[in-house]
Amino acid sequence: MTELAVDADELVACVACGLCLPHCPTYRVTGDESASPRGRIAAMRVVQIGGADLRGEFTEYMDLCVQCRACEAVCPSSVPFGRLMEGTRTTLASETRYVPRWQRLAYSVLPHHRLLIGLSRIGALFQRAHLVPRRLGAPRLPLRARRLEATGSDVWLFTGCVMDAWQREVHAAVVRVLGAAGVGVALPDPRSAGCCGALHVHAGLGDEARSLAARVMTAFPGDAPILVDSAGCGAALKDYGHLVGTSESAAFAARVFDVHEWLAERVDRLPKPRQRFAEPVALHDACHLRHVQKAHLPVRTVLAPFADVRELDDEGLCCGAGGAYAALHPDMANDIRARKLDAIERTGARVVASANPGCTFHLAAAGLDVRHPFEIIDAALRS
Repeated sequence: MTELAVDADELVACVACGLCLPHCPTYRVTGDESASPRGRIAAMRVVQIGGADLRGEFTEYMDLCVQCRACEAVCPSSVPFGRLMEGTRTTLASETRYVPRWQRLAYSVLPHHRLLIGLSRIGALFQRAHLVPRRLGAPRLPLRARRLEATGSDVWLFTGCVMDAWQREVHAAVVRVLGAAGVGVALPDPRSAGCCGALHVHAGLGDEARSLAARVMTAFPGDAPILVDSAGCGAALKDYGHLVGTSESAAFAARVFDVHEWLAERVDRLPKPRQRFAEPVALHDACHLRHVQKAHLPVRTVLAPFADVRELDDEGLCCGAGGAYAALHPDMANDIRARKLDAIERTGARVVASANPGCTFHLAAAGLDVRHPFEIIDAALRS
């Protein structure tokens, strides 16, 4: 009998009330109980208590979860569904072939900054030669990444892997906006802070994630705040206390802030723009910013003085990106995204603000003009 790597008390905390169902993107698409948080927890109990097989349908139920954690935000019993899912996937990864070799190889590239940059440039060349099918939904990769310069030591900026390789212009905008507020930004050595381990945690590769966490923590000496402009990375860094389980990791996690969260308390330091951003902006809340970090309101605080912000009416429903989810489950991801596209269309805005690279790439693949909130602020300040 296999024992899942989950807390027994957390596993039995769900009372099957069903309040999570309307907020679960996979349940909304399929209508199947097995695709809901309640159904997945019931399946975990059957394995944990009843000794059911890990393989087959159980693996499919667990793998189809986007891990958006919207269910946690509405659960009256405060069931930590994200941790239950991570623990279950950890068991699947160690006991089965849940994470195939090609996927492990792809994840192993992320911490190697120079290799990732090099492979990204090769991918960019393939794209320019029209050798990458559009149906894959890959973002347009940069041929060259501009050099990012440190400007001081008031705060650190976590640069990460995919963000630094594919969206370094977002980092540049963050540095400029913080500079306009009189804040000096320090940059870590990308060889140490090249990957936070978020995708590894989602896949159940806990040992690999802890190894990356140890590297990352050495890259930010001192006690200056560590700002993050990627929602998924920020959620992962803030969870290092739980992931690593030491007093040092808890102290590190306490230094981590989403960049909007940190700037919101200092937004009056920014100069008033001569004119606001030219277009209305539909604001998409990344799941790990809204449901995990609960730092989505500060995005509005810092963005509102610079743009006409339009709210979506979908109560923060997931867009379907889910880290690597859109690549692994493209059909389901596209079905989930369709509801998000409808909500965006109802705002009448042609520009979408998103503070997470996965969301940006997934929404942009549908033809939308998607920008990081700090890119919008930067454009208004420079107009």
